[in-house]
Amino acid sequence: MSALLQIENLSKFYPGTEGAVRAVDGVSLAVRSGDFVAVRGPSGCGKTTLLLAAGALLQPTHGRVLINGQDPYALAPGQRARFRATNIGFVFQQFHLVPYLDALDNILAPTLALGSDGRSGARAHALAEQFGLTDRLHHVPAALSTGERQRVALARALINCPKLLLADEPTGNLDEKNGQIVLHYFAEFAHKGGAVLLVTHEPHVDDHANRIMNMTRGMLC
Repeated sequence: MSALLQIENLSKFYPGTEGAVRAVDGVSLAVRSGDFVAVRGPSGCGKTTLLLAAGALLQPTHGRVLINGQDPYALAPGQRARFRATNIGFVFQQFHLVPYLDALDNILAPTLALGSDGRSGARAHALAEQFGLTDRLHHVPAALSTGERQRVALARALINCPKLLLADEPTGNLDEKNGQIVLHYFAEFAHKGGAVLLVTHEPHVDDHANRIMNMTRGMLC
């Protein structure tokens, strides 16, 4: 089975006062349909840099990223943005919800990159029901609990029906109960044929992910 996400010998270096900083150093990784892969490691080990490069948000210094067999960095910026919106759902620790939009419009925001086809509203309401947000759709983020905001962010990640979810410390701002709920949703997504790559410093992903990898000094081990 071909990988939904194929990372080949990926490196990202930054200039430093004492030479190049190797944020990610020669990482290779394949994430296939049904995979829930968790990469664990301390702050500063390169996890977020790896995730951003994997998500076509950060050009690597060396190596290659393939998503559904296509190199997103070979695309023009506008094409790459549309490619991301079609193929990838992102979930971040800080949620990145638009503060002046209500929950419904935050969920619908990624559809703007693709143009509405008239079905987005129905899917947004279905996702809201799935995540227990039906009675919170017309509340702005400041009026939502932390757990509700993360569930809005998860619904937003799923609105365009991606096959790949990328998550950066998605439980970092949640209590244990809400963290377990979010991890359950990731596991369910993978079980239904999607693929998940999650980076975290927390150990409680072990009960949900089907592959655990450790990262240190920019390298997987």
